Amino acid sequence: MEEIRTATAKAKYIRISPRKVQIVCELIKGKDTKLAAAILANTPKAASEPLMKLLKSACANAENNYEMDPENLVVTECIACAGPTLKRGQPRAHGRMFRINKRTSHITLTVAEKE
Repeated sequence: MEEIRTATAKAKYIRISPRKVQIVCELIKGKDTKLAAAILANTPKAASEPLMKLLKSACANAENNYEMDPENLVVTECIACAGPTLKRGQPRAHGRMFRINKRTSHITLTVAEKE
């Protein structure tokens, strides 16, 4: 039985909420890399820019490190996990502070060759 070769790219500490990134990840999961790039280029979401960069990186890793054919690559996995949260404050009445959570994401994108 032949094992499936995969190439991975990771982006850490991206300053966007993982919930927002996961919406765009679901759009490209299971798609061909060229189709995924086209989807990301035409999606008006903030997460599409770092995901496009990550997709290009994963394709380059597959081609250069594992000698995979760039024409036959498919996005097999795209996950956004929560990174550390930056805690900021908004001044409120009577000297109080309202906490604002600025969330970060760790994104992992994996590509593999089609059978």
